[in-house]
Amino acid sequence: MQAVSPDVTSLLKLLGEGNQEAARELIPVIYQELHRLAVRHLRHERPNHTLQATALVHEAYIKLVAQRNNDWKNRAQFFAVASNLMRRILVDYARRQLREKRGKGKTKLSLDEVVLVSPDRPDRVLALDECLTQLEKLDPRQSRIVELRFFSGLTVEEVALIMDSSPTTVRREWTSAKAYLYGELKQRNGPNA
Repeated sequence: MQAVSPDVTSLLKLLGEGNQEAARELIPVIYQELHRLAVRHLRHERPNHTLQATALVHEAYIKLVAQRNNDWKNRAQFFAVASNLMRRILVDYARRQLREKRGKGKTKLSLDEVVLVSPDRPDRVLALDECLTQLEKLDPRQSRIVELRFFSGLTVEEVALIMDSSPTTVRREWTSAKAYLYGELKQRNGPNA
């Protein structure tokens, strides 16, 4: 007879209410999924990245449970927020790494390189982050879709559920956001890109 794991959504609601026992019960239930999410994020980093998946999970989890009065709606929302936190942690880490280096120039980068090839330098992560920040100012909804699709690895249907939208609308905005990011990254590369 297999033990039934606690309902993640119920534990998240208790956590949002400040129940620290729920935080302890939540860890074993969600750890593997958070670890897979961290591995997915680190796949887009340079191969010799000094931050390991386990450390990324722990840092993100600490920040997640520290959020008080968070109204967790469901597990998809929780993992979307966790993914965004992991992205922010990696961007902050990349910024620190760049500050430590002596004045290097910006690297040419295309969206295809960001999506298909693991970056080998932190400035590539920053280039994508700068473009996403610009997109967020222009269209916060499309920026959120990119975070949920690319960084969280959610399906169109899962994103539609989180954003209270139709899958058709999410697909259209996802396509538009990718085109915008590609254009921005190509513009950074100059006319010979």
